[in-house]
Amino acid sequence: MTEAEGYPGIGRVLVIIPTYNEAENIRLIADRVRKAVPSVDILVADDNSPDGTGEIADELSAADDHIFVLHRAGKEGLGAAYVAGFAWAKNKGYDAVVEMDADGSHAPEELHKLLDALLENDAVLGTRYIPGGSVHNWPAHRLLLSRCGNIYIRMALGMPFRDATGGYRAYRMAVLDAIDVATVASLGYSFQVELAWRAYRKGFRMTEVPITFHERERGDSKMSSNVFREQLLRVTTWGLQARKDGLMQRLGRRPKQGATWP
Repeated sequence: MTEAEGYPGIGRVLVIIPTYNEAENIRLIADRVRKAVPSVDILVADDNSPDGTGEIADELSAADDHIFVLHRAGKEGLGAAYVAGFAWAKNKGYDAVVEMDADGSHAPEELHKLLDALLENDAVLGTRYIPGGSVHNWPAHRLLLSRCGNIYIRMALGMPFRDATGGYRAYRMAVLDAIDVATVASLGYSFQVELAWRAYRKGFRMTEVPITFHERERGDSKMSSNVFREQLLRVTTWGLQARKDGLMQRLGRRPKQGATWP
């Protein structure tokens, strides 16, 4: 199979890389992706970065017909950038999409692991917290927060995944169609939890593969305490609603779909 035909066994794959002020990183990450898996395409979804990230992406696109740029009006959050990227991928006829950070925390050299696992699955989550996975250069308090957050998510939602908050993952387009990503309410990092939760509830074949996570070396992190609070609130709400729906079903009543229910 040639580059133009896509990844063997999957078809056309689009790696979506959301950016906001990633001028120091975008050339490096795009080059690593192109070298690691030459058959995939890249979409840089830039939120009108004032540091010129979008202009650099345009230069990369002009020089490489596997790289595309989606210019967005402004900073609207990670979730909104991915939703726009998914819609772009669907319109262009891609068979699968990959989520990847621009800062190098997700190693493009491990992309083949996600895609190989996608051959027999509908969705693949890159996971830091299973054997073979690791986290490098994170302060202890942030690692503890992430691990505890994922334990809470498993308890609240009943999902088996060890790393539902990770942002390195691959989806077949059929999954995104079925879970109606355009209606996803989360804009920040809880977007990742909501996508996994929707796909899990639909019964899709999902698996985790170990990844190596590196804290960014250049640029500023977009993580904040507000991000964690949004995630905690949404997960708690979903978990309570799931238990309420389960109780209603046992009582022979039809659960009501609420505005906060994914």
